[in-house]
Amino acid sequence: MPRFQIFTEAEVTSVRKGGKILHDCLQHVAALTEPGVTTGFLDSIAETFIRDHGGAPGFKGYQGFPATLCTSVNDVCVHGIPGSQVLANGDIISIDCGVLLDGFYTDACLTVAVGPIVPAAKLLMETTEEALKQAIAIVKAGAHVGDISAAVERTARAQGFAPVRALTGHGVGKTLHQYPDIPNVGTAKTGPVLPAMTLIAIEPIISAGSDAITEGDDGWSIYVKDHALVAHYEHTMLVRPEGAEVLTAG
Repeated sequence: MPRFQIFTEAEVTSVRKGGKILHDCLQHVAALTEPGVTTGFLDSIAETFIRDHGGAPGFKGYQGFPATLCTSVNDVCVHGIPGSQVLANGDIISIDCGVLLDGFYTDACLTVAVGPIVPAAKLLMETTEEALKQAIAIVKAGAHVGDISAAVERTARAQGFAPVRALTGHGVGKTLHQYPDIPNVGTAKTGPVLPAMTLIAIEPIISAGSDAITEGDDGWSIYVKDHALVAHYEHTMLVRPEGAEVLTAG
């Protein structure tokens, strides 16, 4: 039977430090995200930043993944591999990153507009970020995983968007992905009950069209089949009796 991993306050201190590096890294990369840059350039910036601040890339080498960032552009949901792709006006890019520090992982993502974007893309990004905020507001010891899932789904569907059912948040800590899975669709008052002092990563991944997905030719990238735009936001947080302590918010 899978179990939640419980952390001490001393361990959380290390996780908090890693979360700060991750937050600052994502903000640094986001500020450099503009038309004409390649996703590979952003990846190199992120790796240098993390190492210069005493951490290690959490994704690079994980299950064979080749990069520091997942750079998922437009219709790519997750796991886009950085490389020669040049960003253009009107793109949106989800920049997902992990940091390993003192044996503990943190995981976070944000979606960035590349130059001016259409109003529908802006609404998708705002809705996905709001879904994350609504989910975080529910987190505390004693809450059900289904409470989180229901909050994400409700926020997405209220704007006519589709949470991607097959992709989930997760526990995090001494490994990058661990118990429990945290779906982006679900029913309140169902699923595992969160204990205090566990770490979770909530990550709404929301499509402007269908949530049906397919794998790209590179063996990593996951697309929506109808090629609609997708946005993705994520934070790592500690579950406390009174609520969530978000560790990747700076």
